[in-house]
Amino acid sequence: MNTELRLTDTNAASDSKGRTWGLDGGLFWWLVGGIGFGIAVFFIALVLLKSSLSAAVGSAFVPVTLCLTYIFGLRQGKPPGYDCDILEHCLTSGGFGPEAEHPSQHPLYER
Repeated sequence: MNTELRLTDTNAASDSKGRTWGLDGGLFWWLVGGIGFGIAVFFIALVLLKSSLSAAVGSAFVPVTLCLTYIFGLRQGKPPGYDCDILEHCLTSGGFGPEAEHPSQHPLYER
């Protein structure tokens, strides 16, 4: 009787980075960072700049809102690289696919 155990690699499930609070992968850390930065802005505005409480709260909501907009607008439920593609599209006005080459520029094109 053969007593050696044979091990094989399998792909039993799709790869997942997990979920925290309903956010895919590491998006939870973007939210924590936005809240932490918002708290820092709140205390800087309130203590160092001596602004009013309403102005400090309003300025603290800005980084949290930006992080939530980034998370839910560009990352949550989107394919990988979607946020980079949108940024590239806004900066270069290029498409989302590979650029089509002009036939005369193709290396196999014969005149």
